[in-house]
Amino acid sequence: MRFGAIEAGGTKFVCGIGNQAGEIEERVQFPTGRPEETLERASAFFRGRDVAAIGVGSFGPLDLDRESPTYGCVTTTPKPGWSGYDFVGTLRSALDVPIGFDTDVNAAALGEATWGAAQGLNSCAYYTIGTGIGVGVYVEGRLVHGLVHPEAGHVLTRRHPKDEFAGICPYHGDCLEGLAAGPALQARWGVNGSELPADHPAWEIEAYYLGQSIAGTMLTLSPKKVILGGGVMKQDHLFPLIRMEVRKSLNGYIRAAAVMNDIDGYIVPPGLGEHAGLAGALVLGMTAWQQHNNI
Repeated sequence: MRFGAIEAGGTKFVCGIGNQAGEIEERVQFPTGRPEETLERASAFFRGRDVAAIGVGSFGPLDLDRESPTYGCVTTTPKPGWSGYDFVGTLRSALDVPIGFDTDVNAAALGEATWGAAQGLNSCAYYTIGTGIGVGVYVEGRLVHGLVHPEAGHVLTRRHPKDEFAGICPYHGDCLEGLAAGPALQARWGVNGSELPADHPAWEIEAYYLGQSIAGTMLTLSPKKVILGGGVMKQDHLFPLIRMEVRKSLNGYIRAAAVMNDIDGYIVPPGLGEHAGLAGALVLGMTAWQQHNNI
């Protein structure tokens, strides 16, 4: 069987077709534009390719409550034209197949739990640190939803003593995303993070904020693996700095062997690299097909 997958990002859409082993056989990428034209391009890719179902991991926030009249819609995004847009309904009308739908970071967490760095574990947290910051949560073998879905990128953090940057989040100013996402690095230092040398003070401050957040996630959700992806995390020198800040924040309180003896194997990059989101979307599609057929 073949399943469709969409990784719907704020700047680009990646569409793929794969099988039940997680192998992506075809894929296409294009910029995220207005919703009507973007969803039509996605639909056109899948037409005539005999996919049994499609899974979508999308930028958000999203309405994921199946009992809600606006289920499947994007909610409060500032992205032009997308706020309130019926993503699932539009795709289902165009293709008439079961649709699995979740956040892009939840999809990435699911992909990593199925075939990646958290394979064989029943819990993990997946951070994407790039244009924004999102956290996908997989606990007891299930993706976490609730009132809405995890939005840990907007949690407030304790200020670094050397940081007077106001933050750039349009809603909260100096939340985690406002202080530590890629655009925050650009706004604070005047250049893209990829242009900053490894010994630049930016990375001490970046690790301080991310370490606090990860420690909080460990204390509240106790994931068995923490996976850090996204464009900012392509700076490999960040990993040891973040692990050090996590240990500082925990201050010996969590004495699990994974933290005390092997934190390098606990806080890790994605096992699937940049394909975690698309792989997770593939699993969402497979699950939607199973639910549709009561399997």
